[in-house]
Amino acid sequence: MIAQRTLKTLTRAVGVGLHSGERVELTLRPAPPDTGIVFRRIDLAEPVDIPVSATAVTDTRLASTLSRGGVRVHTVEHLMSACAGLGIDNLYIDITAEEVPILDGSAASFVYLLHSAGIVTQPAPRRFLRVKRAVEVREGEGRTLKWARLEPYHGFKLRFEIEFDHPAVSATGQCVEFDLGSGQYAREIARARTFGFTRDVEAMRSQGLALGGGLDNAIVLDDVKVLNADGLRYDDEFAKHKILDAMGDLYLVGHPLLAAYSAYRSGHALNNRLLRALLAESDAYEIVTFDDEARAPRGFAQLALVT
Repeated sequence: MIAQRTLKTLTRAVGVGLHSGERVELTLRPAPPDTGIVFRRIDLAEPVDIPVSATAVTDTRLASTLSRGGVRVHTVEHLMSACAGLGIDNLYIDITAEEVPILDGSAASFVYLLHSAGIVTQPAPRRFLRVKRAVEVREGEGRTLKWARLEPYHGFKLRFEIEFDHPAVSATGQCVEFDLGSGQYAREIARARTFGFTRDVEAMRSQGLALGGGLDNAIVLDDVKVLNADGLRYDDEFAKHKILDAMGDLYLVGHPLLAAYSAYRSGHALNNRLLRALLAESDAYEIVTFDDEARAPRGFAQLALVT
């Protein structure tokens, strides 16, 4: 049986929010089977639980925000990407502020935290959301065109193409394909950092965004080059970060996907629209389990280090 997974023990991290700049403490705790992933705002007089779901996404300005009854958690996508990449189904995430800490700007620190706590299987089948027919969302046309699509696939693979008119980005690979069944998430995707342009920083900060951003937690570019002294972690780090983000955004559906995702210049907003479009078509998907591991997609029984 492909079984559900949670943590063996709890683990903690402290950092700042990318957009808020606020100090935040994060505690990742084991959760029982069929709990799902639940963010818990423990800084409030009465803690509020915000279960992960596509319909709980209420803001997608430069990040994915979950809300419940006016209580919010911002910038959940990097942590959710790590959970997707390692096959974590059930998890309580205690948080002391409105925003998940950015740490190094990638998912690598979250991968380390999850691995350090240990990943264990649980006595319940993992429930996959299998896409049965293609679903697509589009926005704009010509030079402003963006789109994202889910199609049937026995596994989970992603293809993302970016297009930035910038010398440093243009010199890198702007199209990346990744198959989760390869088992290479931590090596090939998780270390890709978020990125931003100095010309946009002042405008973002005037809107209360990017207040905690800097060279230690993002790739920063001026008009011609990357400003980080250590350069890029991957030749195609920009496009790989978009794959990382998409994995986190899509995992907000509440189940691991069996699908092929492809996108052109998509972002958090379009990714969430895609999930909502999928869920609105009851004949476009089904929930499946695998009693026999041999019938599961390649690599899915070994997605995470189980201890």
